[in-house]
This record gives sequence, structure tokens and C-alpha cells, in this order.
Amino acid sequence: MSDSVNNSQTLDSQAEADVPMPPLQVWLLPVIAAWLIPGAGHIMQKKLGRGALIFASVVLMFLFGLSMSGMMFTPEKGTDYLTSLINYGGFVCNLAAGGIYILASMFGYSQPDMAGDVHDYGTKFLVTAGLLNILAMVDAYEIVAGKKD
Repeated sequence: MSDSVNNSQTLDSQAEADVPMPPLQVWLLPVIAAWLIPGAGHIMQKKLGRGALIFASVVLMFLFGLSMSGMMFTPEKGTDYLTSLINYGGFVCNLAAGGIYILASMFGYSQPDMAGDVHDYGTKFLVTAGLLNILAMVDAYEIVAGKKD
């Protein structure tokens, strides 16, 4: 029985590998829209409930991070490799939140790294909002590519 399960899993993974990548003009606009406005890539594809849920999740998580005075990372070189990795990785995650990150930066939101649990949780919320938006962009791509419904 386990051999048949393993064979079906192998066939499924081979079938996924055989699916060609869709043309750039098909998936680029929904993915960019999903980055700029969380959930917009799904709304463009008539997945209104999923798009609204993603929008609410990412925006609320980002707003909670702002309200907790979380720090937004900047791409700066630290004293060692780990500090540099944390700064650059955090910046990429903040930037992945899309338009809300751009708006917060335009309006001058800048908190220094402060000691304290609340500020630390705020920083984690800001980073996690970007990571969640990356997952939403991948999901929007998979829907456009026909890999997912």
C-alpha cells in the first residue's frame, strides 16, 4: 500500500514539473498588484473573499506593528555578518509589505531600536506583515498559473 502512495506522490510531483511557466504578461500584473496592495492580486482574479482576508490580515498586522512603535529596518552594514543579515533581511521583509510600507516611510515613520517587549513585538509584526504578503503574492501567481484554484 505504501508503494502505491509513493508512486502517486511521484507522479503528482512529475506532473507539476511538466506544467510550463505561463507568459510574463499573464502573471506580472497580478503579482505586482498583490505586492503594492495586499490582496489586490486575488481581487483581480475574482477571489474577493480571499483578497479581502489577505488585505485585512496584512494591513492590520502592519498597523499593529506601527502602534507598538516597532522599528523598520534599513539596509545598513553591521559590525558583523549576522547583524548585516538581520538588517538586510528585515528591510526586505518590511519592503515586501508593499504600499503600506511606502506610505509609512513617506509620512516619516521612523522608530529607533528601543529596548522593551512591546517595541520588539511591534518590529516582529512589521516583518511578519511583509512575509505574509510574500505568501499572498506566491498564491496569486499560482492561481494565475493554473496550479491552484
